[in-house]
Amino acid sequence: MSNFYTRLQVICDPSYSEILIAEIAEAGFDTFMETDSGFEAYGEEDKADRKEVDAIQHKYDQVKPLQFLYERVEKQNWNEEWEKNVDPIIVDDIVLVRAAFHQLNRKFPIEIIITPKMSFGTGHHQTTHLMLRNQLKIDHNGKRVMDAGCGTAILSIMASKVGAKSVEAFDIDEWSVLNGKENAEVNDASNIHIQRGNIGDLKFSESFDIVLANINKNVLMAEMEQYAWHLVPGGLLLISGFYDKDIPDLVDVTKRFGFSEVSRSDMETWAAMLLAKK
Repeated sequence: MSNFYTRLQVICDPSYSEILIAEIAEAGFDTFMETDSGFEAYGEEDKADRKEVDAIQHKYDQVKPLQFLYERVEKQNWNEEWEKNVDPIIVDDIVLVRAAFHQLNRKFPIEIIITPKMSFGTGHHQTTHLMLRNQLKIDHNGKRVMDAGCGTAILSIMASKVGAKSVEAFDIDEWSVLNGKENAEVNDASNIHIQRGNIGDLKFSESFDIVLANINKNVLMAEMEQYAWHLVPGGLLLISGFYDKDIPDLVDVTKRFGFSEVSRSDMETWAAMLLAKK
């Protein structure tokens, strides 16, 4: 086993981070960390397949910006490094999102413990923050909730903590499913069921009152018909993962599948929309 790691710094539009991580994970990289400009991937030097990663970069060469930077680094405790640089997140002075090692003297009405490992969704990204803020405004009591593309399961845990009857969560990546289950257990959210797959392949026994989807514009538009299909009449769809400039395109597709806009919000250049099924 090598004493060195390959560090791959990926500079990209954040909307592409999740799909790039999923593909790079298949090339021998097993640890990922969010950055302001994209993410970093780490893999043991003798397992990281640079040729496969180069092929991935070529596959997405139409994406701008997109830059892959390699560096050889000595093995270290990545969790310890992550702990040095991550801070708790507070949403509207109500929700505290923290890692297990954070100790705060102040108490908050809602506290969520998230250890992201390889999954996205720590609350640090603007879109996750927007989703949590909007969830505070939605009545979850006794409701059935779907979390599409759950990542760390942070939105599922939030739904559970604000009264959801049950949450069906799923993600296409096995490491997100495992991490989501760990986070749900740490937060005593036993009413969350997490499985691997995408919305088009999975079967559910009942319709949902609320669908949560923090993904990206292209996936949201492609799956909009499925969200409508799985919602009860009058059900709510909360979406984020797109820029405010993308709202007109999303409005068009949501109207096509019978949604009416309830509200929209933004944070820096990112946006979220709450919609109701007619």
